[in-house]
Amino acid sequence: MTQSMGKRIGAAALCLLGIAAASGPAMAQARPVTDCPLRDRPFSLESPLIDVLLNPQARRLTEAATGHDFSKTPPEFTGTTPPTFAAILTVRKFSAFIGVPEAVLPALDRQLGALPVTAEDRKARCQRYDNDRPVVALPRDGKPRLLLFEKIVGFKDTPSVNAAHTAFLAMAQRKGWHIVVTDKAGAFNPGTLRQVDAVIWNNISGDVLTLAQRKAFRSFLERGGGFVGVHGTAGDPAYFWDWYPDTLLGVRFTGHPMSPQLQEARVAVDKAHPLAKALPTEWRMTDEWYSFSTNPRSIGAKVLLTLDETTYTPVGIKKEDLRMGDHPLAWTNCIGKGRMFYSAIGHAPETYSHPQNVTMLEAAIDWAANKHSAC
Repeated sequence: MTQSMGKRIGAAALCLLGIAAASGPAMAQARPVTDCPLRDRPFSLESPLIDVLLNPQARRLTEAATGHDFSKTPPEFTGTTPPTFAAILTVRKFSAFIGVPEAVLPALDRQLGALPVTAEDRKARCQRYDNDRPVVALPRDGKPRLLLFEKIVGFKDTPSVNAAHTAFLAMAQRKGWHIVVTDKAGAFNPGTLRQVDAVIWNNISGDVLTLAQRKAFRSFLERGGGFVGVHGTAGDPAYFWDWYPDTLLGVRFTGHPMSPQLQEARVAVDKAHPLAKALPTEWRMTDEWYSFSTNPRSIGAKVLLTLDETTYTPVGIKKEDLRMGDHPLAWTNCIGKGRMFYSAIGHAPETYSHPQNVTMLEAAIDWAANKHSAC
């Protein structure tokens, strides 16, 4: 499918379903963001790299200590305008990635910590967040009401995001779901979330919710809402909200193969899982296979798919061994009274038209949006 064709299909689906696109719904007047999570945090090795780069003095100190000239790095990696990798790396993780000796880091940490956090720093840190509230009015006719969320400040792989977007709209049209699409985090407020049964995070990367939005999102789930996340939604090397990776997702990303990046592998299905009814016992597909440092089973998640590590080469960008042994690929869990589903499948655009993957995603969304679903 060509990109232009995908856009036409997406537009047609919006019209047929009465869907509100990110640029379509009216916005309530936005308040300036003052409660961004890291607004007042002192500079340190654990700061998002983007915040260090936004402060000229912190940037100079980091360049001097690491020997890295940020002006020579492609903007998608160390730019200060999202989306940028600098939003999902700490100074420490970036230093390790470029091979900075560990011995130089304590001195840099002290130097960064001695810098004042100014009013300009606070304003710059909050600019990548928003309070724009889309005006949402979805029917209450018993059919699932969904919020497709697409705000990305970290890594944005446009082909996979667009393919997922088109696929989710096609599913909504086919299944009769009501869906609103937005890239505005201001949608995460109690009033808007009361109008939806589940939220879908389309390859979300980066810290995107303010403190108030985090509270609204967590309350929505714990009181019975649903969450569906795909691929990049659990693919950041650094997080700045521990609840998100440790409680909601149950995993922290460690890497994916690079030799080659996309590989065919065998996917095994646990047929005892509630979402496995329409799935075969296994299938093979080509994708970018994520590995994690933690296992969602440790927090009680029920694993639907596992990855057969003997069928591909789990070697990372620095030749590190990415084998997990037990390698969960998709799972469900309870979050209070709510339901979460995550699938690591989804870097290759073709995965969003893969029959088994589409069947699984449709079942997962139906399940997540149903308050009577058992975890």
